[in-house]
Amino acid sequence: MTASLLLALLVTLSGTVATYLYDENASFGARLCAGAALGMAALGLVSFVVASFIGLTGIAILFSAAICSSPLAILTDAANAKRLRQDFQAVSNNTRNLFLRPDLKSAGYFLFYAAATVVLWKVFSRAVIQDDSGISTGLLNNFGDLPFHLSVITSFAFGNNFPPEDPTYAGVRFTYPFLSDFVSAVFVKCGADLRQSMFIENLILALSFIGLVHRWALVMLRDRLAAVITPLLVLLNGGMGWVLLFEKAGQNEGGLYGALLDLPPSFTVIPETTWRWGNAISALLVPQRGFLMGLPLATIAFTQWWLATEKSRPPENVKKTRAGAKQKTVSPEPANTRFPLNTRRMMAAGVAAGLLPLVHAHSFVVVMAMAGCLALLFIRWREWFAFFAVASVIAIPQLLWSILSSAVDASSFFAWEMGWDHGKDNPIWFWFKNTGLFIPLIFAAVLMKVDGYLVGKRLLLFYLPFTLCFIIPNFVKMAPWIWDNIKVLYYWWLASAPLVALLLARLWRQGPIRRIIALVLFVCVTLAGALDVAGITLRSIKYQVFDASGVRFAELVKEQTAPRAMVIHAPVHNTPVFLTGRRSLMGYPGHIWTHGLEFVQREGEIKRIYLGAPDADQLLKNYNVEYAVIGPHERIVTPGNERFFARFEKVGEVGEYTLYKIKP
Repeated sequence: MTASLLLALLVTLSGTVATYLYDENASFGARLCAGAALGMAALGLVSFVVASFIGLTGIAILFSAAICSSPLAILTDAANAKRLRQDFQAVSNNTRNLFLRPDLKSAGYFLFYAAATVVLWKVFSRAVIQDDSGISTGLLNNFGDLPFHLSVITSFAFGNNFPPEDPTYAGVRFTYPFLSDFVSAVFVKCGADLRQSMFIENLILALSFIGLVHRWALVMLRDRLAAVITPLLVLLNGGMGWVLLFEKAGQNEGGLYGALLDLPPSFTVIPETTWRWGNAISALLVPQRGFLMGLPLATIAFTQWWLATEKSRPPENVKKTRAGAKQKTVSPEPANTRFPLNTRRMMAAGVAAGLLPLVHAHSFVVVMAMAGCLALLFIRWREWFAFFAVASVIAIPQLLWSILSSAVDASSFFAWEMGWDHGKDNPIWFWFKNTGLFIPLIFAAVLMKVDGYLVGKRLLLFYLPFTLCFIIPNFVKMAPWIWDNIKVLYYWWLASAPLVALLLARLWRQGPIRRIIALVLFVCVTLAGALDVAGITLRSIKYQVFDASGVRFAELVKEQTAPRAMVIHAPVHNTPVFLTGRRSLMGYPGHIWTHGLEFVQREGEIKRIYLGAPDADQLLKNYNVEYAVIGPHERIVTPGNERFFARFEKVGEVGEYTLYKIKP
């Protein structure tokens, strides 16, 4: 695990140093957050390209790390090295002052990020639980997604999956965005176990996202309180689901206290109901790892767009005179830069956007669509040309690689569908139920006028394109599973949160009565999400994904089979084969369907094989199956003819799991 941590630190430091090329006045904390997101994504893309030629070996990882470390070369410039030393000195001074002479601002920031770190540490430590009983998860929303991500990680780490095939559907190009899982595979090759490889990346990216949202809100709103409220609104999103707590309290013998001790899995997304607006942490960041990497990259782009389209002015630093008064001094741009500052900002945004296609496709579409709209609203052709040029150079090869020879049925992703996932609910009521007071508060923020509008013209224009992220998914299905529209819808929430935060901050400053109103409104908007997060961190319940025998059986499979061996098993989401990296003839149909792949014929043929049908031998030959699994899943899902498999060589047996060798 040590090597994995060192690699994560190296690429984070490299990304942090790169920010000195484009972000003149960022704090070191903001640089660190941007550096972590850029460094992790770059590590994923570079190491994938290198491994595609020579495999995911130690040499490939060292070579990739060297490439990703290239931004450190800018420290050979004395000016850049001096700025880094000054930032380190400022961090040291601020840390010392925090403990010796704490002020309200510093103490508040420290407590905010310390609390966020503790909560996220607890959440991600329960995302994957590995103990004597096997592998489990503490999040119900992660029960279906975790085995898929493990199958991707192990396919690269143990299965030499180059060129990549879908780990749940052998023989088909794997074009589903996978770079977040590839980074975890790199960490596995560096010595981390599966749980550690995911935890390291998850925690770093989640903290990076909080810091980047905070910085984005700060530069847009120029309001410190609103900037702190914004990440809370973003991460504790929810609707009116908190009313279910009081319903539960009425049915619980212990009342409200008893209900809090026995929290259900979620108050924001409940299966078989129209509660669909899942909390960001429990429904998006933990189970959808691509989103976890995509959101920080998108936020970097949004921040640099805002800064690059501001009216030009020299960057300012604040220094204290001997008398203690603050004095502003102008920091001229370095004389040796080839491009103006705003152009460099847009180029950096282009790098962040260009990394997205193999990280999170929906995020890439949103970022490029928003860029197109904003380019028409904020006409600065040179800067926007720089953004699109850089983004295209990085993104187009990924897009071509994904599209060419893809088996994905693109038509399954798009169709007219009104009201998102509203079921039988009236769409207006559905959205009020799922987002609560959030939408009314957006309108209140935009319309509020006290000595001028609260939301200025520039901020409003910048926000308007993001409303399309709400409007379009309410009319068009953008994935085979309609719920996946949330991957676009959430960007509307992300962009709206600063406006709501600005309104709450303004109310907080307008006297005790309005302060109470602001607090009540904040609780109403965030309580459902907070209950979801509290349920993850406080409950000890876990959902078993792989039992202990299955984990040991996976080790047997890795020992007895070649990395690219083809294995047939029941089409379920949690077969132990997914822990081996071996090629799976077919996994869970639900996952395959959401990827836009046709699976019905193969699923039927697998069932015929397990029944020992007359054409079973021919089907095994057609699919080039080398090994077959007979275990608990096969006996339940595809109750088969075990005598048919008994004539094959038994390779090994662990508990109820047996591995047969089909090919002599």
